[in-house]
Amino acid sequence: MNSLIKAVAIAVVLSAPVAAFAQSNQPLTRAEVRSQLVQLEKAGYNPADADNTTYPADIQSA
Repeated sequence: MNSLIKAVAIAVVLSAPVAAFAQSNQPLTRAEVRSQLVQLEKAGYNPADADNTTYPADIQSA
């Protein structure tokens, strides 16, 4: 039983740094935002046709 507890504790300690790197608190760069917009446009989203009432559905469908 003690070996199982130790194994779980080791797994938690080793996985904590990986989880810390999964989230980034840094703001996106201008190039990253532009790249995301290009990807959305290629998927069919047209910001010129966007309407404030249908915006969420338009983004999700793209």
